[in-house]
Amino acid sequence: MYKIMSAATLFIFFIVLLHHSNADVGTASRYSPPYLPSGCYGTEATQFPSSNLFAAAGDGIWDNGAACGRQYLVRCISAEQPRTCIPDQSIQIKIVDYAATAVSPASAGGTTMVLSDKAFGTIANTSAALINIEFQQ
Repeated sequence: MYKIMSAATLFIFFIVLLHHSNADVGTASRYSPPYLPSGCYGTEATQFPSSNLFAAAGDGIWDNGAACGRQYLVRCISAEQPRTCIPDQSIQIKIVDYAATAVSPASAGGTTMVLSDKAFGTIANTSAALINIEFQQ
């Protein structure tokens, strides 16, 4: 009548459950160069990861500058236009700036984070100005 789950199946179920329960949901926009000076590291060019996957923190995660250097896993979950998100694509970004004082303007204001052009284009169609994201430190 009832099937008993194997230990491996049960383990995978809990891993998936825990993975989804630790993430937050927010919004992301994008910004283009110039990226310097940044709110975290000034004019230091070595602040950017070699992948160019970085972001400016919005007010919700800025934490009075404590966000500087934090790494987040980010994925696009939806947008106003269908098929904006690139399916099954996640990125790891580094916070290097504060969105409110970034040199370059964001494509949309008031977002959780403002992704570099490269980061945004890796998870979403760059014709979009704003996407909904799932992110996890």
